[in-house]
Amino acid sequence: MKQTDFDVVVIGAGPVGLAAAIELGLRGVSVLVAERNARGGLAPRAKTTNARTRTHLRRWGVADALAAASPLGVSYPNDVHFVTSLSGYPLAKFRNAFNAFPERADAYPEHAQWVPQYTLEAVLLERAQSLPNVTLRFDTTFVGAEQDDETVTIRLSDAAGETLVTSRYLIGADGARSAVRDAIGATMEGTYGISRHSNVVFHAPGLAQAQVHGPGVMFLQIGPNGLSITGPMDKGDIWYFGTGLRDGEPPTAEETVALIKQTTGIDLPYKILSADQWVASTLLADKYSEGRIVLAGDACHLHPPFGGYGMNMGVGDAVDLGWKIAAVLQGWGGPGLVMSYEAERRPVHQFVIEEALANHQMMLGSPWRDGMDADTPEGEAVRKAVGAAIQTAKAREYHTLGTVLGLGYENSPIIDGEPGAPPPHDGQRYTPSARPGYLAPHGWLADGRSLYDAFGPGFALVVAEGADEAQVALAAAEARELGAPLEVVRPGPAITDLYDADLTLVRPDQHVAWRGDRWTGALARAIGRGDARGPAEKILERAPAGTPGLGDRR
Repeated sequence: MKQTDFDVVVIGAGPVGLAAAIELGLRGVSVLVAERNARGGLAPRAKTTNARTRTHLRRWGVADALAAASPLGVSYPNDVHFVTSLSGYPLAKFRNAFNAFPERADAYPEHAQWVPQYTLEAVLLERAQSLPNVTLRFDTTFVGAEQDDETVTIRLSDAAGETLVTSRYLIGADGARSAVRDAIGATMEGTYGISRHSNVVFHAPGLAQAQVHGPGVMFLQIGPNGLSITGPMDKGDIWYFGTGLRDGEPPTAEETVALIKQTTGIDLPYKILSADQWVASTLLADKYSEGRIVLAGDACHLHPPFGGYGMNMGVGDAVDLGWKIAAVLQGWGGPGLVMSYEAERRPVHQFVIEEALANHQMMLGSPWRDGMDADTPEGEAVRKAVGAAIQTAKAREYHTLGTVLGLGYENSPIIDGEPGAPPPHDGQRYTPSARPGYLAPHGWLADGRSLYDAFGPGFALVVAEGADEAQVALAAAEARELGAPLEVVRPGPAITDLYDADLTLVRPDQHVAWRGDRWTGALARAIGRGDARGPAEKILERAPAGTPGLGDRR
């Protein structure tokens, strides 16, 4: 291959770009991250890091760092309140939204966390900067790229002028206005501008004490003038406020302060710190890649933020893409591996877009009713009826574990799928399934570690008690033959009963690639090097039965 400056260039240093850099960097890949801005600031952006994303942070060694960085404290109640106003009446309450309460759970090793995106970015940035093979350049703009069969040549511009950088792959994690997407001629398809919104961050001294509903991360205020949302964001009395916009100019700072006072019913010396406007859209790129250039995150999918999926889904893109690119660069990943990225992630994006759109549609009309704020028996009856309707309609938005953990890669070209219908999906409730394509069921080992901690960075073979050791040896021999990293993990029946097979092959991203009682050569397919039904018996001939597996852990 041609000499290159870096193995991978990532455009964009938001959570998706930094996640890609960390995933690749921890696998020994040299990475350049180029970001056109100096990230940071008080822009609201995402505020929920879900259980799946924090599980990735656990693998990267920074889940505890994010918990420690929580501005309100990791134990702050992650409750969502529907109210008439911060000074008015309660309507409905969703406790422990997004499974963010810091307690041990069987279904996942890391709870979700309410934390401003800029705090998450700071933690990810520090981790990326700690990796010797990751280079970051801020105030650097992507100008264009050309590629051949082996390399990508990228033009970057900074204060010193234009430079050329070469790499094996280019990842476009540069957001909704992606220049990398334009460079490969991809277009976003779907519906743009379903609704318009304004988000502000403001200083609100005394508001936490003045509001009457107790602690929470979101207060959705339903008043005669429509719906608004507000909540605490950071230390130092920093809050956020959001509302829908009609056509026309966005409100001035003075108008926004007046609106906050009106909707909260609390008159304090508010000061606007930042303001931005955004539109809700449902869009997917018509293609996610061209040659060695691949899109991730908002560069290839956009949807309303209701449900807290967007940023987290982008981190999932980075993980899926990261381990696959690393495998190809290290020689054990086959030609079908990176090509499987769109086949796996696009159906997930489409499903989540539809879920977020359904949540968004429920927010378009205000459930306000005349007399809802009256201190009368009639007013109380109205509030009770409206609250019950909200509790039913909005549970799917704030209790999302079935969607966060339960979506699988049916029909993936590198998954050795099983016949029959996939497990039924319930967005609110997660039922673990070891069906190939789905997240490996989680459990806690006898020594207190998460099962996922035992998997290691490569593939893992989960072995049930009583499994045929010759089959385990065959799997280990195939891993040696292919040069693919494999850990053999024996967690005991309390966990393996969830897997419903003697042997289960788990990918580096913790999704199941195959399961069965006799080894079928599944690893070759899982690394993009052909059909799963490979010449396993020939490999076994070169590795006598009973040979310990690679990295055998008990």
